[in-house]
Amino acid sequence: MTTLVISHAKCLEHQTPFGHPERADRLRMITHVLEHERFADLARDEAPEAPVEAIIRVHPSEFVDKLQNATPFVGLVHVDGDTTLSPGSYEAALRSAGGGIFAVDEVMAGKVSNAFVATRPPGHHAETATAMGFCLFNNAAIAARHAQARHGAERVAIMDFDVHHGNGTQDVFWSDASVMYLSTHEMPLYPGTGALSETGAHNQIVNAPLRAGDGGDEFREAMDTVILPRMRAFRPDLVIISAGFDAHERDPLANINLNEADFAWATKRMMEVADESCGGRVVSLLEGGYDLEGLGRSVGAHVMALMRG
Repeated sequence: MTTLVISHAKCLEHQTPFGHPERADRLRMITHVLEHERFADLARDEAPEAPVEAIIRVHPSEFVDKLQNATPFVGLVHVDGDTTLSPGSYEAALRSAGGGIFAVDEVMAGKVSNAFVATRPPGHHAETATAMGFCLFNNAAIAARHAQARHGAERVAIMDFDVHHGNGTQDVFWSDASVMYLSTHEMPLYPGTGALSETGAHNQIVNAPLRAGDGGDEFREAMDTVILPRMRAFRPDLVIISAGFDAHERDPLANINLNEADFAWATKRMMEVADESCGGRVVSLLEGGYDLEGLGRSVGAHVMALMRG
C-alpha cells in the first residue's frame, strides 16, 4: 500500500491580493517538490468538489449560500481583513474540502495507507458560521464528520501543528466527545485562542502552546509529554493532521524555529499512534506555511515520513 497525494489545479485559481502570504505559489512549490524522483511511488489523484451535504455537517447551509453568493464574477471581495473571495475561490474551497473527503474515503476503505491533501484555501480558522484567517470551509472538520457519517469512525483525533491555533476546529468540536482536537501553536499570536485552560466540554480539547523563540526541543517536548499521550489514550479510529508548516524557522508570520526534521519526526510519532489504534489510518491536510523554500522542504519531509521513508 502507498501514500496518496491529492490536489487540483482549480485551487490555484483562488486569488488573493498582491503580496498576500496565502498565494497560489504555495501549491506550485509543493507540486515542484513532489515531482522529484524520490516521490515516484506516490499515488496521485485530483480533489473532487465536496458535496454540499458533507459541508453542512459542519457549516450551516445559510453560511454556505452566503459564501457562494458573495463570490464575485470579477475582482476581489474581502470577507475580513485577511480573507478574500475571487471568481475561482468558491470552487477552490469545494475542492479543498472535497480533497479531505476523498482522502478519508480512500484511507478508510484501505485502498491506500495514508494521504496528503495539497489544496488551498486552508481551513482550520473557519468557525461554524465564520470564514476568517485565510480560511473559508473547515476542511479538517468536514473530513472528520465525513469519516463518522460514512465510515462509522467513533473517535477521530485531529492534530494541528500549524503555528496559528485552529480556533475554528476547536469551535466546531468544543462540545463533542467523539472528536479530540490537539494543537501546538505559538501564543500569543493570531487568533488569540489556544490557552491551556481551553479544554472543551469533555476535556477533549488539548492545547500545548509554545512561546516565541521556541524551537525543536520545546516542540518535541510538548508532543512527547502532552499531545501524544492524550492522542494514544483516546485510541482514535482515524488521525487527521492539520499540517501547517508556518512554525518553520524561515516563516515570516511567526517566531517558532522548527525545521523539516521536526515535522518529519512529529509525523512519524503520530503515525505510530495510528498504527497502534487504527491500522495506520492518517489523513493530512495542508494548512499554513508561507515561506516557499521552508514550505517545500517541510512538505517533502512530511510526505516522505508518510511514505515511511
